Amino acid sequence: MRFAVTTLAFCVAALLALGLVMLYSSSMTQAGAHYLMLQLVWCVFGFALCAAATALDYQLLRKFAWPIFLLALTLLVLVLAPHIGRKINGARRWFDFYGVRFQPSEFAKIALVILLAWYGHHCQRHMPTWGRGVALPGVFIALVMGLVFIEPDRGTTILLAAVGGAMLLLAGVRWKYIVPPVVLGAVALAVSLLCDPMRRKRIFGWWDLEQHKNGVGYQAYQAMIALGSGGWTGLGLGNGRQKLGFVPEDHTDFILSVIGEELGLIATLFILLAFVIIVICGIYIALHSRDTFGFLLGAGITLLIGLQAAINIGVVTSALPNKGLPLPFISYGGSNLLAMFTCVGILFSIARHSHAREKIPAFEADELPSTQYP
Repeated sequence: MRFAVTTLAFCVAALLALGLVMLYSSSMTQAGAHYLMLQLVWCVFGFALCAAATALDYQLLRKFAWPIFLLALTLLVLVLAPHIGRKINGARRWFDFYGVRFQPSEFAKIALVILLAWYGHHCQRHMPTWGRGVALPGVFIALVMGLVFIEPDRGTTILLAAVGGAMLLLAGVRWKYIVPPVVLGAVALAVSLLCDPMRRKRIFGWWDLEQHKNGVGYQAYQAMIALGSGGWTGLGLGNGRQKLGFVPEDHTDFILSVIGEELGLIATLFILLAFVIIVICGIYIALHSRDTFGFLLGAGITLLIGLQAAINIGVVTSALPNKGLPLPFISYGGSNLLAMFTCVGILFSIARHSHAREKIPAFEADELPSTQYP
């Protein structure tokens, strides 16, 4: 367990250090060290959250799963209200406190994982059934997804659906019960995308990037140029050209394109390998947790980090349409960085308490059949 925790901490620290360096490199010609200094401030708060989550027993999250979930729902509702939530580029996803922005959907991701872990632990015997195994937890997932969907934030919606469905399967839901909601959700998402002119253009631009390189596919096309021009070893730190106004949001969602251009394919593969190792360590910690709640919580958090990284990498490399999800620990953004630090701290807490066995309450112990040994 110690090796898994040490390896996880090393990979997170390496990604964070690389992210800070590349954040300055991507924005130095336009904003100087402004984004770097802000990210360092968020890192301080992130370290504090990670340390607090590590020090606390993760079992406390089981006791407060419902209050945390209800708070997340409240924030998601408030961010949609005029004069409360901040609307940027047609999406109302942020609270703005004197220039400091907070995205409640990041908190909602963790809240949903905690609630599903609590539910899977509490209703473990009923998970193979349709009603209490799929329908009831499906309502919890649908509430969060629905509020995030109408912000609108399709990327986070897809991420929540994937993580939620995977957690239900891990909790014991049968495949035959999970497939129909997945198919129905995929059809509903496809219809919504086709009925949304802007996102329909994004889909068509992704499908034929060359034809739409001067329109909706401009960002993805410029990112592909940056990745391709970097070669194996890159053009050198700070020598990238596509960051000079060619790739929009190069310090947030598309920072991987700057890394690929300046540090090359080797650095890009290193990032991919680091996330694979993080996922392996997270799975190992989850499998060696002391109870079902710890297993589902660790698995859900690991899926959250791994799938978000996979989606971002897929978008930057044009393997997926543009979703607007940041790259964990690397992209600029305080809300996501705080959420990722909290996730890592919870994994550390699960690992720290993995040696302790869950105590059986007295009334349950009395009901257990007695076993006599010769």
